[in-house]
Amino acid sequence: MARNYGFLICILIMAMDITAGILGIEAEIAENKVKHLRMWIFECRNPSFKAFKLGLAAAVLFGLAHVIGNLLGGCVCIWTKEDLNRATANKQLAVVSLIFSWIVLAIGFSMLIIGTLSNSKSRKTCGISHHRLFSIGGILCFIHGLFTVAYYVSATAAAREDRTNRPRTTA
Repeated sequence: MARNYGFLICILIMAMDITAGILGIEAEIAENKVKHLRMWIFECRNPSFKAFKLGLAAAVLFGLAHVIGNLLGGCVCIWTKEDLNRATANKQLAVVSLIFSWIVLAIGFSMLIIGTLSNSKSRKTCGISHHRLFSIGGILCFIHGLFTVAYYVSATAAAREDRTNRPRTTA
């Protein structure tokens, strides 16, 4: 008696990515509330511990959503051009969604981590301004949720197709 938990997994992934996105945007708001002095592209500002905590929580949730989606989605591999031509639409969509989810993860996670590290210091820092790292990272969390859910749904559908199309041998 197998149960289909796919809908709950999709909701979990989206909830984690949406929460990570909101935390990233909240970290940007907290970072903008600290005192800073700006001249051209250079800026001196105090770090925000609240932005640090929110950014770290956003990065952890973002990474966890990606791990859950990829582990539970399974492995969908296309090795050659011939495999690509023979693959079903679900398998092709799974591969494309997987590639885009990894690209969005790399960019968004990097932005959240850079923003978090810039707020981890206990002293005032001066340098080139790094505005909107948390906001862009938070927005990429939302986009990542869409790609990861698309990957999970298409990967499980492709696996189901492979199981039903596999020739059965009688022993």
